[in-house]
Amino acid sequence: MENNQLNEFVKKLPKTPGIIGKDEYFNSAVLIPLVLIDNEYHFLFEKRAASIRQGGEICFPGGEYDEKTDKDFLETAIRETEEELGLDRKQIKILGSMHTFLGPMGVTVDSFVALFDIKKIEDLDIDKNEVEKVFTVPVSFFEKNQPDEYKIRLEMHSQYVNDKGEKIDLFPVEQIGLPAKYSKPRSGKSHKVYVYQTKPDIIWGITAALIREVIGKINSEL
Repeated sequence: MENNQLNEFVKKLPKTPGIIGKDEYFNSAVLIPLVLIDNEYHFLFEKRAASIRQGGEICFPGGEYDEKTDKDFLETAIRETEEELGLDRKQIKILGSMHTFLGPMGVTVDSFVALFDIKKIEDLDIDKNEVEKVFTVPVSFFEKNQPDEYKIRLEMHSQYVNDKGEKIDLFPVEQIGLPAKYSKPRSGKSHKVYVYQTKPDIIWGITAALIREVIGKINSEL
């Protein structure tokens, strides 16, 4: 590499840190909605319809990033919210963004804190194909109650046996010439799983992790 090439390379370096290989993940975005009820802010949650992926679980409105239609992840979160809740984007005020969440199962979530301009949740025209119901929980509940904390442990496999009994080599260790130890299952680092026991429902996983981050910032002195 010559000096002029180095100068051009430096110009291409990112101005802010990102995630290398993000395009290999399932990339999604959500809004973290705040609703003012009786002079107190609440988080608004969805319970996913039973017929869809991860049916019956509690989440924030949002979904998969679509590079064909979405100019950025914020557009993803707003578009999905409009579709799921029947909310007009004029009723959504974006307050700011959180850091990207990197899930252990190959998922990234970009989240944005938003204020919803609605009188009551019954006014929402929810898409029953995707959302069973919506409900709110006061932010103060999460300020007063720490989540239960558990752990899961993932393993890496270079090969597996499919439903037909066929051995599938994902990473042909011997053929590449790598040490044989890499052909055996390898345990990764334990990953924390947070669980909030609320009266409407159990909130856990990514949604709980995002709540914990928001509450941490609320309580931070910075």
